[in-house]
Amino acid sequence: MTLLLNELPQGKHHYSFRLSSEYFQGQEKSEIMGGDVAVEADLTLRERDYSLHLKAQGEVQLICDRCLGQMTYAVDVEDDILPDEEDEQTDTLDLNWLAYEMITINLPLVHSHPKGACMQDMQQLLQTHLCSTVEPE
Repeated sequence: MTLLLNELPQGKHHYSFRLSSEYFQGQEKSEIMGGDVAVEADLTLRERDYSLHLKAQGEVQLICDRCLGQMTYAVDVEDDILPDEEDEQTDTLDLNWLAYEMITINLPLVHSHPKGACMQDMQQLLQTHLCSTVEPE
């Protein structure tokens, strides 16, 4: 959803939209494989600048770093976005991209299933090939 700021009247504007699996899969080199995220955007447009409040809730599909299986991660994030000088010069605002970036930067550094929930085949392989520096009791 791209807004043309110079065509909007000053004041408050509210937008609701969804980021679907199709959107996530269309992003190049994305760690997000798919998902369904509802986004609420509140834009306050003033004469010379704007402020934006974004809230995203839903689920995204990631790859588990431990077993390489697909996993679901719950998303519930919100943020206030204020333009810097360069942003104030633009006439467009891509809400999809801003929501995507907000979701991405709030993902955990390590994506992994809860303990014991990884794919069984991979768990067995990991146990077979793990080296331990701890002596067995």
